[in-house]
Amino acid sequence: MALDSQRVQLNRALSKLGLASRLEATKAIRAGLVRVNGKSVRAPLTWVTLGLDRISLAGQSASVTRQHRYLALNKPKGPVVTRSDELGRETVHALLPVMDPKVEAVGRLDADSEGLLLFTSDSTLASRLLEPGRKVAKVYQLTVRGSPSPEALAKVQEGIDLPGDLGRTKPCQARLLRHSADKSVVELILTEGKNRQARRMLAAVGHRVLRLVRQSFGPVLLGDLPKGTYRNLTPEELATLHRAAGLKMDI
Repeated sequence: MALDSQRVQLNRALSKLGLASRLEATKAIRAGLVRVNGKSVRAPLTWVTLGLDRISLAGQSASVTRQHRYLALNKPKGPVVTRSDELGRETVHALLPVMDPKVEAVGRLDADSEGLLLFTSDSTLASRLLEPGRKVAKVYQLTVRGSPSPEALAKVQEGIDLPGDLGRTKPCQARLLRHSADKSVVELILTEGKNRQARRMLAAVGHRVLRLVRQSFGPVLLGDLPKGTYRNLTPEELATLHRAAGLKMDI
């Protein structure tokens, strides 16, 4: 049966569309975050027809007509962010379920970087989230050699001239979380994504990055998601991501 002609229960519809797990969808419905054809619905087992009924999720208008997937992965060190690799290296897609070939990563993390990586088949949302003008914040924790001085962190916050044609980085937030005699942990909050930007910025002030972990992308937090595993984004996360991208929810 085609997706746009199915009659299913509301919590299953949200799950089939990749918006949330069945349990997450049920919680969102009972919390009053979902409307069907303009009316608030708090019964997860309400029947809807995909392609006919209209849903608003957390205040965002949605038409249940097209299946998109929205996933968060805790990327471990090693896999490359590509669908296939000519060198035969493991790719992040090996960590995901077999799904729509249009599902791609939102931005990148280097092979030796870890943490939160978003995936979606919604190319419009993905491209808007990556536009520098949107200023969608991404939080990184970096373990670096040595202990950055307040002056070094101030330079990072003001902007760093990167080599080649990468230009100058935009102002950002940087703070020292903890330090010891030989290494420290620094938090960076960036709103752009130049090639290996976080690593280059710390290296420019004399501190080699030993480990990089992305903690969040916009409203989506890495949290306690086990390394190498994925989850569906929640309805609340999707609504906030769409607002950050300047889009109405169009599922």
